[in-house]
Amino acid sequence: MKYIITILFVQLGIFYLSAQNSLELDSNVVKTIDGTINESLKIITGERGKERNWESFRQLFTPTAQISVLNHDSTGNGIIRTYALEEFVRIGMKYYEGDGFIEYELNKTINMYNGIAHVFQSYYAKESNIEEKGINSFQLIFDGKRWWITSLLWVSDRNGVKLPTEYDK
Repeated sequence: MKYIITILFVQLGIFYLSAQNSLELDSNVVKTIDGTINESLKIITGERGKERNWESFRQLFTPTAQISVLNHDSTGNGIIRTYALEEFVRIGMKYYEGDGFIEYELNKTINMYNGIAHVFQSYYAKESNIEEKGINSFQLIFDGKRWWITSLLWVSDRNGVKLPTEYDK
């Protein structure tokens, strides 16, 4: 009897996880690298007070994904801040929705091999009264059905280091 109950719980768990992964997100979006990356920008972009679809955002990333930003202090030293996916979503709910945030792609380079990809994407962003350009560095995996973001690292030009010409288009 315990064996049957255990099997039922395992099957329910698998069903629940499968249902969770299919909620909200259009499955066609994640079939391509461009679709996956563009959807992440689409979700975080919006005017002040606009609610974001954080469930769809979560579904773009592996559960253990890391999201990092490289800032620079007044002497030019790099300071890295890394977030777990859920921590980033909690902060994003307050920051992106509260202040408003607009980001769009300027240029992109994609390198792929055997189910992994690295995307080097330049961007323009505006938040409150701050405008900036920078680079997003995405790492993705393909599981045979779809692309997943495993990590995201970005850096902006706020420290005065301008984008190279080839990325500023």
